[in-house]
Amino acid sequence: MTQSTTDTLHALARTHLPADIAERWIGLLRPGLHLEKPAGSDAGPVIGQLGGLPKLPDNEKWPVWEGHGPLSFIASLDCGVLPSAALDITLPTDGTLAFFFFDGQLDDGCAMVAPDEPDSWAGARVLYIPGDARVAERAAPEGIRPYPEVPLTARVEMTAPYLWHPVVYQEFAPMPDNHPLWNGDFQEALWDHSEGTKHLVGGHANPVQDDVESEVAHGALGNPPWNDPRIKEEALHWVPLAQFDTDGDADMMWGDCGTLYWLIRPEDLAERRFDRAMFTWQCS
Repeated sequence: MTQSTTDTLHALARTHLPADIAERWIGLLRPGLHLEKPAGSDAGPVIGQLGGLPKLPDNEKWPVWEGHGPLSFIASLDCGVLPSAALDITLPTDGTLAFFFFDGQLDDGCAMVAPDEPDSWAGARVLYIPGDARVAERAAPEGIRPYPEVPLTARVEMTAPYLWHPVVYQEFAPMPDNHPLWNGDFQEALWDHSEGTKHLVGGHANPVQDDVESEVAHGALGNPPWNDPRIKEEALHWVPLAQFDTDGDADMMWGDCGTLYWLIRPEDLAERRFDRAMFTWQCS
């Protein structure tokens, strides 16, 4: 575990919150894997890549959104090298996860992928390629410009829930306007801690706008009114699988410095039903 990250979040809570509230909030922290470009001689093993070209089995078709065209390859993760034992979600221990997204190259950004538009869900995909599959690098389809390849390493870090996340309300409700979690210094310290490029596996998502779990829950429920209490309940049944941030090295810009998010239900993750993962994205 990355002790410095754990210590920072613990100290942050204990500095700005009453002792009982601080310990309860600390109990909501979750381990995640921060993915980053290798730096220095002590960098860990390469566990995947942003951009470049995917390695796919011969019988695996390049993902396509029918009526719109092929998706762009975003990233891949080597599950056999990823230190997933440190997480509280059950990732495969072998094989590869490959992430694809319809990024607007073919239509100048006209078609949007969103959780509340079921017809658009084919515009974001996660492929699981078993470890014993014979694979080869696959050239991108015509019209798709591959992103520059950036190798990734992973380090374990603790992640904090977004303050308006349903799990926070579940733990602390009711939360009147004078609740300690709304303390301005605490919120500013959390904001400073979460700044910077964030490619993550597992843990709590780092949203640009609002909690991503409620966005996918809203879509999964068929887009009921936003005040429907089922949304917050359904949101508790989704966990972040991976997020990929805007990244200059990979020439990736999602809207205005946004982030791509894939989420999945734990039972689907355990069964390796990555076809049931849901996608959303946010930008500032």
